[in-house]
Amino acid sequence: MDEMIQTSEISVGVVGLGLMGSSIVAALLLSGHPVKAIAPLPDELADAPERIYSQIKHGDEADLLRKPPEAYRAQLTVSGDYNILSDCRLVLECVTERIAIKQSVYQKIAAVVSADAVIASNTSAIPISQLQQYVPNPERFMGIHWAEPAYMTRFMEITCGTETSLERANWAFELAHYWQKEPTLLRKDIRGFVTNRLMYAIYREAFHLVETGAASVDAVDKAFRYDAGSWMTMMGIFRRMDYTGLQDYAEIFRRIFPLLSNSEEVPSLMKPLVDQQLRGTQSARGLYDYTEEEAKEWEKAFAVFNKDIFQLAARYPIRTDQRIG
Repeated sequence: MDEMIQTSEISVGVVGLGLMGSSIVAALLLSGHPVKAIAPLPDELADAPERIYSQIKHGDEADLLRKPPEAYRAQLTVSGDYNILSDCRLVLECVTERIAIKQSVYQKIAAVVSADAVIASNTSAIPISQLQQYVPNPERFMGIHWAEPAYMTRFMEITCGTETSLERANWAFELAHYWQKEPTLLRKDIRGFVTNRLMYAIYREAFHLVETGAASVDAVDKAFRYDAGSWMTMMGIFRRMDYTGLQDYAEIFRRIFPLLSNSEEVPSLMKPLVDQQLRGTQSARGLYDYTEEEAKEWEKAFAVFNKDIFQLAARYPIRTDQRIG
């Protein structure tokens, strides 16, 4: 990095304090930032402070804290008043994926922050170039896409819209390393970004295998967990190809690609689950059925797993400088 960044001197705002927003607040607090958090909904205002504190304590269990949990609490301001964002150099929007709501939020943010403050969205589906239209000085707007739990994953995508300033994008890219991320800086605003496009290609093929009777839901999960799941955190896709040797891939692609699903429809297996408003472990029914105890155990196990995988990934640090100029 060109120069040291003092996170304690950079106030960051977060608007939207659902599960993802609260998790992002925790990540920023653990990185040393003073955080100004806006809860647009009354329920969020009531519940978010305790949820954020519980996430910080989870970070403590993973040895991520440099000081006692209470000290991080002192760096946090939670309010429904957008005026508290006035000194923020960066404000992250984490509200629902509805353009009209995001547009309203951007207007409220822009009304109180400085003209050069960076405004970013955690959107995973709406093009950044489209959202830029709703922000004065759109060159300071970009996508900063986190993964849950934000304070215990190394993933981050920083996405430029057509008008995003490269200087500001590079600043966010450098700052992300202080958040313990291995960020990707996307030069092109593509729909769905990188991680969603990869995962939804996998989802489509997984449903295709089940719906054509080639494999069960459980068999697909086992195949993915115990093959790809055993190396993905360490080396990713292209490094895996390098590691295994490139000589056979062209022939494999030629034979396999024509057999993969190209469906543009919602999988038939998914439709009745959506119609019944099932929510997986959150409702104890989904692609699998759960007892209430089993659903809670999955939530606990995932929290422990994230701690373990975060620490495991730290043993194999590979950083490439992707700044653009």
